[in-house]
Amino acid sequence: MNDESGQLVRKIVLLVLDMQESFLKVMPDRERVLARCSLAVSAATLCGIDVVFTEQMPDKLGPTLPELLALAPEAAVFSKEAFSGMDAHGMDRYLSAGETEHLLIAGLETPICVYQTALAAYGQDLGVTLLADALTCRRPDDGQQILSALRHAGCHVLPTETVFYSLLADARHPAFRAFTQLVKKYG
Repeated sequence: MNDESGQLVRKIVLLVLDMQESFLKVMPDRERVLARCSLAVSAATLCGIDVVFTEQMPDKLGPTLPELLALAPEAAVFSKEAFSGMDAHGMDRYLSAGETEHLLIAGLETPICVYQTALAAYGQDLGVTLLADALTCRRPDDGQQILSALRHAGCHVLPTETVFYSLLADARHPAFRAFTQLVKKYG
């Protein structure tokens, strides 16, 4: 639902998990997932949706890719040791303070951090949508099985463009033209 200015009324947060070079360098589709995460972060920023990043043990594994952080300069960044992003230091306070109702999830790795984050969020009565084309893992077959299991558990699994076009709802939305340019840019 949108208000008169086109801003979303219900609280949605884009959670981008562990987009760190130490992980990405072993992913078979690094460039594809980076492009789709860039689209998701840019679209969320355009639509006034908060963006949050997690970093798995950044002191040992390095930070989130700077090019992603640059797309959402106001984004919160939470470090974590646990695999679930819901267990990142300060995440619970952040989500409850903002009265978050729904998470859009992107990043990696689908069978580990994405899986545990989605189940934990769903278990906390948050709506969960996994941006299927903005997720990756070392073993694509495992990723597909996990997305199927998460769908069966009650999470939504949709492509990034589908989600954001649904949020815009209409070609007359003030952000429509800018979003279509992002789609072209990130292919």
